Amino acid sequence: MIPFADLQFFLILLIVLLPAVVLGLLGKSLRLYTLIALVIMLSLIFAGSSQQALFLALYVAWQWSIIKGYSVVRQQNNSLLLYRLALLGSLLPLVTAKLSPFLGHSPFGFLGISYVTFKCLQMVIEIRDGLIFQPLFRDFLAFLLFFPTLSSGPIDRYRRFTKDFYITPGPGEYRELLYVGINRIFQGFLYKFILAVLIKVYWLDKVVLPPWQVASFFSYMYAYSLYLFFDFAGYSAFAIGVSNILAIKTPENFNRPFLSANIKEFWNRWHMSLSYWFRDYVYMRLAMALTRQKRLQSKFAISSVGYLSLFGLMGVWHGLERHYFAYGLYHAALMIGYDAWEKLNKEKKLWGPGPYTRVISIILTFHFVCLGFVIFSGVLN
Repeated sequence: MIPFADLQFFLILLIVLLPAVVLGLLGKSLRLYTLIALVIMLSLIFAGSSQQALFLALYVAWQWSIIKGYSVVRQQNNSLLLYRLALLGSLLPLVTAKLSPFLGHSPFGFLGISYVTFKCLQMVIEIRDGLIFQPLFRDFLAFLLFFPTLSSGPIDRYRRFTKDFYITPGPGEYRELLYVGINRIFQGFLYKFILAVLIKVYWLDKVVLPPWQVASFFSYMYAYSLYLFFDFAGYSAFAIGVSNILAIKTPENFNRPFLSANIKEFWNRWHMSLSYWFRDYVYMRLAMALTRQKRLQSKFAISSVGYLSLFGLMGVWHGLERHYFAYGLYHAALMIGYDAWEKLNKEKKLWGPGPYTRVISIILTFHFVCLGFVIFSGVLN
């Protein structure tokens, strides 16, 4: 069973969430029931695949041994080597899952392995930084396998999640969470099951795409971009809505991304939890390391290396097919190009602020982004 994919899932979800609503309205803690709901929903999600369920159990045991072990060792030894080994160990299951089909083996992995791996890596990094000390298995399990966000995010942070996990909202506060949660679930239905379906059935599926026909290309580009947004934003709305009902304020994932006036603004609005994760744990750390080691003197060169690394990894994270890698490099080129343009514009004053220039910027950014989605779709292969 795939989360938020069909009516059956929502009917089961309704039954599972009713006790949480009653407990919340009574001002009772939802911590224990959240764990019960997690076990119930995971059992249903993986009921059709005993292999995936086994992989999941092994994955949890592996990651917990690394995170708990490293948190203990970190208190006595802040070794860079041990930190790198912990990161590599945490990343190993995802790398195995990505490579196994190309090596002729049956796929290793389970639904959501990419997203939960980001959570594990984040915990290892923050243990190294001294922000996480002695995580409890109960908290780790709830954070890692929180079922609303399991398969496609948003990607939460351990300390933010556990703060909500241990807070018991009063009846008035819970009513607000419930109201927001229900509204987000209805938004998810509108986006994913109405707008995305209409776009796919009546537009995207009807586009014939010979590469030499400009009209067909642009039609596909607009249709696929809008479909991708409404489908993914709808899923995120479901995840956030259900999280609220369980008194967990899962972070937002989309903030009107197609109204972005430049590519940097777009990545602050699109799949925000993923872009912030890469910004905080890849780009910023690489930039600081390059600055500290003085390997590159120019800030532009440092940021360019950072963008190439960040978006290259983001492309590979989506998959090892060449169109995903091309998608990552394309966005790295856009970010580097925008940095160069911003620097030039600051010196030459070629493009000033104002409502008209912003509208033109939004239109240009929208088309650059949509072209990237065409690359991402693999249709140009």
